[in-house]
Amino acid sequence: MDKWGIALFTLRDELAKDFKGTLAKVKEIGYAGVEFAGFGGHSASEIKAMLEEVGLEAWSSHVPLAQLRESLDDVLAYHKEVGVQYIVCPYLTPEERQAKDDYLELAKDLETIGNACKEAGIGFCYHNHDFELQTFDGEYALDLLLSQTTEEHVQLECDTYWVEFAGVDAKRYMNQYTGRVPMVHLKDMKATDKSFAEVGEGTLDIKDIIQAGKEAGARYFFVEQDICERSPLESISISFNNIQRLS
Repeated sequence: MDKWGIALFTLRDELAKDFKGTLAKVKEIGYAGVEFAGFGGHSASEIKAMLEEVGLEAWSSHVPLAQLRESLDDVLAYHKEVGVQYIVCPYLTPEERQAKDDYLELAKDLETIGNACKEAGIGFCYHNHDFELQTFDGEYALDLLLSQTTEEHVQLECDTYWVEFAGVDAKRYMNQYTGRVPMVHLKDMKATDKSFAEVGEGTLDIKDIIQAGKEAGARYFFVEQDICERSPLESISISFNNIQRLS
């Protein structure tokens, strides 16, 4: 049976009020794993204990690029204690992505970070938005990052919503990097304004996207909804039930 994860960024407001209680609700819905986006000021031992008590697996964690550059040893020690399997670079500020040279310099840093993660026994991924699908000299910035780093040290967490938002077929894009896409973000898109919808409630071909992710070698799939119009817990419950039906 397939196991599904939740990107906890979706539940950031709920976690700020009740971290452990929110994790328990995630488990009750049926999710098996989580991707952290911060730890709410809790120690690694506290987070590990919460996960063990609730019964969730720590598949992944988004860590800001500045933190990866400036305090990598501390990041690795914390994540190793929690038992996180992958660390992910989640986002570039506009200042960090102005020109092709920015991406070339970033690739060097990602390779160094990925090498350190591997030595610590943790995988390392880069997570895309739509802006990495802009072109420099006819090449997507994301392709540039991946071509200038090694598969051994830098893999792709493919956010399929943002690939599609940029006008690129997410299924074909993942196929291009078969063996280098261990994790996938599943979101859905409203037809009206391309805003976020619960997974299975929008226009994206979620069933085929999941299948394409599996064929590309993805082991972990995360539901994420950046903005919810209803309660985020209700939204992720709808998404979970739809994924069960679609897969």
